Amino acid sequence: MDFIIFIVSMAALIYGADFIVKESEKIALHFNISPFIIGATLIALGTSLPEMAVSMSASYKGNGDIAVANVIGSTIFNISLVLGAVFLLAKNIKPTRDLFAKDSSWSLFPILIFILMGYDGQLSRFDGALFLILMGAYVIFLIQSNQMEELDDDLTKEKFAWSKSLALLAVGFIFVVGGADFAIDSAGNIAKSFGVSQWIIGLFLVAFGTSLPELVVSIKAALNNNADMAIGAIIGSNVANFTMVLGLSAIINPLNVDLHANFFDILAALIVSVMLVFITANKLYNKSAGLVLMTVLALIISHSF
Repeated sequence: MDFIIFIVSMAALIYGADFIVKESEKIALHFNISPFIIGATLIALGTSLPEMAVSMSASYKGNGDIAVANVIGSTIFNISLVLGAVFLLAKNIKPTRDLFAKDSSWSLFPILIFILMGYDGQLSRFDGALFLILMGAYVIFLIQSNQMEELDDDLTKEKFAWSKSLALLAVGFIFVVGGADFAIDSAGNIAKSFGVSQWIIGLFLVAFGTSLPELVVSIKAALNNNADMAIGAIIGSNVANFTMVLGLSAIINPLNVDLHANFFDILAALIVSVMLVFITANKLYNKSAGLVLMTVLALIISHSF
């Protein structure tokens, strides 16, 4: 029964996030906000809503391991699985934006700061506040490095209606919040029934589910020849996961971090983040890079189990 509840709750998370992303885009377009800012902020933050809802709910319920593992696992999946899938499925990836000079370092800053903060074994409320400040710095950086991109043509052609958008936003938030609550309870029960730690459940089962919005959005953007948005959404989502998700979760309840016990998983997240920097520095936007990322993911999963 817990498996069914988990699957249904994850579906609610994903559909709720999709409603929020689409309606946020429409509102932004209505007020003539730059499409690049929409993609790098609203889409990245919107696809991180499942991680945010799950981790905040886990923190509130005292399941700190799930909150932290969800962010670490999502980082691994976002880069290895999502970016790997983008490289494998997209026919032609030629970003117009200098992703190495402008964006790739943001995939490293948050995890390095997380390791420094977690060295004393805990992410305090003060640490959480610092993470939120870092998110503010990232948003300011995006605004200052504004560059026009394209959005979904279907979205730009749709007529804007406040009543419809607000209603769908409300439904989206209900789905996300409700889905997160049931996902945490069912995931915890699954962990207990199989004798698996909450860290492993959060690292793989929950993290994979909450990474599905990034997978769908990024692949759709790449297939529409919008590689900048696809890669930017992945980087932005990873920044949001560490800053917004961990920051808010730590403010709700300080989070225990065992760097020694979870050394391999945290190192894996750091390694794939470095790989992203290497790929953008050398402009390796091809199927070979996609295969390497998928292979790394397989090795991580094999080692963890």
